[in-house]
Amino acid sequence: MSMPLLMGLFALVIAVSILAAPRRATVEGFFAGRVGERAPGLWVLVLSQVTTWIFARSLMNAAILGYFYGIAGTLAYAAYYGSFLTGAYVVGHLRARGAMSVQDWLTGQFGALGTGAYNIVIALRLLSEVFANLLVVGLIAGAVLEGSATAAIVVVAVLGLAYSAWGGLSAALRTDVAQMIVFLAVFSVALAYLVLSPGFSLGAVLTAPGTAGAYNGWVLLAVAALQVFSYPVHDPVMMDRGFLADARTTRASFLHAFWLSTLCIIGFGFFGIQASLVGATYEAELIGTWGVMFPGWVFALLMLSLLVSAVSTLDSALASAARLVVEEVRAAPRSLLGGRLVMVVFMALGAGLTVWGNATLFDAVAVSGTASMFLTPVLIVGLVMGRAVPVWSYLMAFGAAVLGAVAYFGRGWSLFATLLPEGHKYEQLLVICVVVLAVGFAAVLAGARRA
Repeated sequence: MSMPLLMGLFALVIAVSILAAPRRATVEGFFAGRVGERAPGLWVLVLSQVTTWIFARSLMNAAILGYFYGIAGTLAYAAYYGSFLTGAYVVGHLRARGAMSVQDWLTGQFGALGTGAYNIVIALRLLSEVFANLLVVGLIAGAVLEGSATAAIVVVAVLGLAYSAWGGLSAALRTDVAQMIVFLAVFSVALAYLVLSPGFSLGAVLTAPGTAGAYNGWVLLAVAALQVFSYPVHDPVMMDRGFLADARTTRASFLHAFWLSTLCIIGFGFFGIQASLVGATYEAELIGTWGVMFPGWVFALLMLSLLVSAVSTLDSALASAARLVVEEVRAAPRSLLGGRLVMVVFMALGAGLTVWGNATLFDAVAVSGTASMFLTPVLIVGLVMGRAVPVWSYLMAFGAAVLGAVAYFGRGWSLFATLLPEGHKYEQLLVICVVVLAVGFAAVLAGARRA
């Protein structure tokens, strides 16, 4: 498969996305996703939720974890998609209390300090989404044509920014639908080829231990179980879509997004598991591996599905970044120009981080997921149980979560290496998560009072 062919197909997807974007940009459409007075319909929300959550980094993570840890690794990553269920639960409680965003509720409970701490976490989450998806674009380009990674990142960043900055959230919602349809069509063909190929055995895939053994995959599944309540709340892309339509439509969109995205993630994980079963060598985050394993046209479909998922996440992440900075932080004017400038900054920072390099793609998920865990005790005690939680309890839970995230990121530093137990990094992450939750709940419960 040639680089010009792949980029030609990708350019066609970009062209379809531009045609799907609204012809006229408005401030209300840019920040609230409305076209006229109409809120997004059920399947617009469903497909938008799915395509922004099965982004390129997620697909690669599911496959890589499947390669090393077998079905346990893929299921561990798929468990994060239970976030659609916990996210629907949290959004339902927020709306029942009259809040129109997470920040709206946090401001009422903890003031500007509480909202500011939350905004820092989600800003880092958005930046990591831009960075990680551009990084996958570079990996694909480098595998197809040596030395083309930087050029591909720049091209995708510019093209993605161009149509994202035109219509903001309304453009993201409409292009998400077109991109998801393309993704499902392309990926379904590739998955059908895999499942129907002579060397594929569903039984073998569902019992595969991976190249490194299944144990750490099950450890990671336990980590996901601890993080899945807070994880969706620190993702502004999901939370933004929780307040665009009426409560019934929103709840249904989260439920449909859950099963559809979970199936896609597990299906992509099969490609990594199959690579481990046939004894393929791990090359270029599996991209080089697949280039050897599959016919050119199947490899092209896999790469195209990754590129589509990357750009579909970029526009939504940029739209949420614009809403965060303009409407929540109020650091830029609520205008098309203000929103577009925010998008340019986030895209430039994300692209710049790709030059810095990466440890593993999953680290970004683990670090942000750990940092978000301060929300679990706060939401369960303060939102669900209706208790008044003092600011000091909130900040202590926040501090414990941030320290836990830093400890995982810097687990190789001498300071943290002496504190963390010896073992695999996922075993260390599990210990960190348990400690973060224990400290958070202790602080919140100690300070909680009847509202």
